[in-house]
Amino acid sequence: MKYLSEFRNGEVARKLAADIRATVTRPWAIMEVCGGQTHSILRHGIDQLLPPEVELIHGPGCPVCVTPVELIDKALAIAAMPDVIFCSFGDMLRVPGTSGDLFSVKSRGGDVRVVYSPLDAIQLAKANPTRSVVFFGIGFETTAPANALAIHQARRLGLTNFSVLVSHVLVPPAIEAIMRSPTNRVQAFLAAGHVCSVMGYHQYVPLAERHRVPIVVTGFEPLDLLDGIRRAILQLESGTYTVENAYSRVVTREGNRAAQAMLAEVFEETDRTWRGIGVIPHSGWKLRDKYRDFDAETRFPLSGIRSQESPRCRSGEVLQGTLKPHQCEAFGTACTPRTPLGATMVSSEGACAAYYNYGRLLDLGTERTACRA
Repeated sequence: MKYLSEFRNGEVARKLAADIRATVTRPWAIMEVCGGQTHSILRHGIDQLLPPEVELIHGPGCPVCVTPVELIDKALAIAAMPDVIFCSFGDMLRVPGTSGDLFSVKSRGGDVRVVYSPLDAIQLAKANPTRSVVFFGIGFETTAPANALAIHQARRLGLTNFSVLVSHVLVPPAIEAIMRSPTNRVQAFLAAGHVCSVMGYHQYVPLAERHRVPIVVTGFEPLDLLDGIRRAILQLESGTYTVENAYSRVVTREGNRAAQAMLAEVFEETDRTWRGIGVIPHSGWKLRDKYRDFDAETRFPLSGIRSQESPRCRSGEVLQGTLKPHQCEAFGTACTPRTPLGATMVSSEGACAAYYNYGRLLDLGTERTACRA
């Protein structure tokens, strides 16, 4: 409770908001990279405390949301195979592929199980030696070390019935792609504290210098985010472009060296497709050759899968920060958490889910008219 009282203090929040209002002199657009930050901002009404000159743009930092539909379709195909135990975190089960989701596979008899750690999948593989256990390994740099450790352990144990469907993506190349986009409006970034707790923040320094953009590492509590926004505004107003660490209680410049060593042992960089965005060079990880036997895409070669995003889903524009969720014509009508058209409506970190859950439906007609104009 002491933690919450320190970082959810309403009086301090109002002071930080007042400092921001007193500092800002012109419009600025700041992107919070992580979907967890987006949910915290909307849940606590941080966006409503800010002056109208400060616009928050929601970034693509939701690993569930950016997992490409092609990989979802592969997951559905593998999960439907006999003698396969398909393991996933719970937030992937409702993510729609071309024609269904993991829940629908489970309803048709597929052995789909929710796990809370990749090590749970390791235990299932040990307990079921005659069945193939596949773990859906998604996430940014935050979840990747645990998945790398599980693969490393499976190799050490000689588990021939364990594999991972890998969909790991990286934050810095995504920031690079956003800044190089001809439609980019972002002028500063709030970097995700949990990612930086693993990787550090030294790799953001060249990005800030090259694109002349402030990057502030923040946590996820209301005061963390308000302080991060305040620091970004101060930099923008003064014309400085550096990386600041506003989450020093957790993050260091160099990060977790042991976790980084495990990642380097198991993974190597590769190009990755991001759902709704496309291919971003060097934006993901794949298994190194010596761990290739644990690659589910190698173990279960699939052909003839034809993937297609719903033509009514505009989540790609949401993920790129060019569209607010409630500016989509399907938002809250054809697309709801019970009937999602895209991953951004069902993920626990999705921007569309945040707008739906926290009632950002006001002035809907005005927003849509402005969007079309």
